[in-house]
Amino acid sequence: MFATPGKAAVTLTPRAARQVVRLMAERGAFGLRVGVRKGGCAGMEYTMELAADPRPHEEVVEQDGARVLIAPMAQMFLVGTEIDYETGLMASGFRFLNPNVVDACGCGESIKFADSAPARG
Repeated sequence: MFATPGKAAVTLTPRAARQVVRLMAERGAFGLRVGVRKGGCAGMEYTMELAADPRPHEEVVEQDGARVLIAPMAQMFLVGTEIDYETGLMASGFRFLNPNVVDACGCGESIKFADSAPARG
C-alpha cells in the first residue's frame, strides 16, 4: 500500500528471518503481525503477535521463508524498516531499524514519528 513498487515495505536481517521461521514452525502460525499503537513515553510503540491468517488490507512480506504481516494503519509508519533479531546477556528480541522514527525513549520500547497521529494495528 505505501511501499515502493517492487520493493518490500520492510526487510528482515537473516537472524530475524530465522527467528520468524522458527516461531511460525513452533506455533503453527501463518506469520508475524507487526504494527504500532499509541503508548509509551515517546508516544508510540511497536506491536507484534503471531498470526493464524492475514487480515483484509494487510501487507504480507515474505523473505527467506519468513512472513511478516503489516497492519494497515501501521504501513505508513513502517515503510523502509529493517527488522533485526538480537541475542544478548540480559535480553533477546526483535529490533526495528526504522528511518521514520524521529525520537525514542531511553528504554528503547517507545518511539516518536514526525507528526505522529494515533495509530492502531
